[in-house]
This record gives sequence, structure tokens and C-alpha cells, in this order.
Amino acid sequence: LYYFFVFGGFVALAQWLVPYYVNAYATSVALAGALAACNSLPSGVIRAVGGWMSDAWGARLVMYWVLGLSLVCCVLLIVPQMDIRSPGSGIMARASGRVVSVSDSEIVVESGAERQNTYALKTKQGKLVTPEERAKRLLVLPRSMAWQEPVVKEGQEVKKKELLARGITEIFFQANIWIFTALSLIIGAVMGIGKAAVYKHIPDYFPEDIGVVGGIVGVLGGLGGFICPVIFGYLLRATGLWTSCWMFFLVLIAVCLVWMHWVVQKMMKSKVPELVRQME
Repeated sequence: LYYFFVFGGFVALAQWLVPYYVNAYATSVALAGALAACNSLPSGVIRAVGGWMSDAWGARLVMYWVLGLSLVCCVLLIVPQMDIRSPGSGIMARASGRVVSVSDSEIVVESGAERQNTYALKTKQGKLVTPEERAKRLLVLPRSMAWQEPVVKEGQEVKKKELLARGITEIFFQANIWIFTALSLIIGAVMGIGKAAVYKHIPDYFPEDIGVVGGIVGVLGGLGGFICPVIFGYLLRATGLWTSCWMFFLVLIAVCLVWMHWVVQKMMKSKVPELVRQME
């Protein structure tokens, strides 16, 4: 299962990132290929370092770090580009009465002969994102803006709790292409480390069946490279979101972490049951 992610996922991303960049970021195919290489190149180069780390610190600890870092990166990558306009916090009448004044900044409601309630409105301040900012692709954090617009007219009778001004909230998130590339580079690098750590597990846990287990691991990795792009395609069709591939990886990584922890606990209970009971 681990190799299904670290190798199969690596192969799948090598195929998937080019159309990802072209569709999600409107890049040229040449630029998309160059940016996709930022994921695949480190994964191949750093594999030797992963072998050294597994020898020095142990394959299990390295895999925990690999899966943990991959999980964090996927959490950051699942948020798609967005330009949302949604209902926000509006203003409701505190008491029944008649609207005597309506402007962009306030609404005045007369409740009785000598009592007036003034409601201050939050006005819209310019544009959330300028066309120049959109074109430069340099926005890192999400931006939001909220304002209120009157829904009543002068002379209108209103009841208590009736809506006077509707709230509107706009949110824009660019999903910066360079941050996306940096995170995909990190995932590619830790996948390379993970590939070496998985093979380090084989002689440690299956010393009598190294060839057989190694072959099975390789098959599972190859299947991952074949199956993952198919899953990505179905998820894209179902959700309409290119970030759905990271959602799939997030679930897969979580399953790997739970499985690894369960296996470790099972091995400890079988080999040193008394120590495990004392720790619990």
C-alpha cells in the first residue's frame, strides 16, 4: 500500500500535472511540462538519499515522516482556486415601523411618533482584486470583502426581525502557481525518499522472502501508476475540481498511516507483550 502511493502516485502525477497546469492555470504546454518536472525530477534524484536515511534512522521512522509531510502538503493543495459571492451578515429590524430614509450608508426606521432607529450599513470599498493582480498571479493568501445593500424602500412598513439590508461576502483565492509548484516539489521529494524506505522494509521484515515480496511491491507500485490517473479522471468528472486528485491522496495517505500504526502495534504485542501492557 505504501509503494502504491510513493511510486504509483509519483508515476500518476508525472502524467497528470501537465494537463493540470494547462487547465487550472492556463499555462502553455511547454511551461506545464517544465513545472511538472519539478515534481518528477526530485523524486528520482533523492531516492538514494532516502536509502541512506532509512539505513541511518530506520525505515519505519522515515515512512512516518514521508507520509506525514505528504499529508500536510495534500491538505494545503486541496483548496481550489475560487471566486465566490455568497450571502453574508445582513441587518434586521429591531422593531416594527416605517422606513423614512434609505441610503448606501444607513437606513432609518421610524418606530412610533418620536422614536427612530438608525442602522449603519457597511459599504463596498472598491474591487476585491484588480485585473492587474489577477494577471500577475502573485496573490498568496485568500482575500475577502463584505458589505451590505438595502432591500427596503422609503415609506415601506417593516416588522420586527424583517430584513432591511442583505449581506454580501466575496472571497477570492488564487491558489498561487508558484506555491503549488513548491508543494508539489516537496511531495515529489518525499515520495522519492519513501520509495527507498519501502524497500528497506523488505529485508527487515521478510528476510526469507526478499525476492517474492520485492516483486509484489513492484507490481503494486506499477498498478498505482496505472490506476491513479484513471481515478483522477473520474474524480475530476464527478466534482469538476482539479484538486480532487489531492483529496484522493489525502485519503490514501491517511489509510497508510492508520495501517502502519496498526501493524506496528500488532508486531510489538506479538514480540514484547509484557512491555506493551506496561506502556498501556
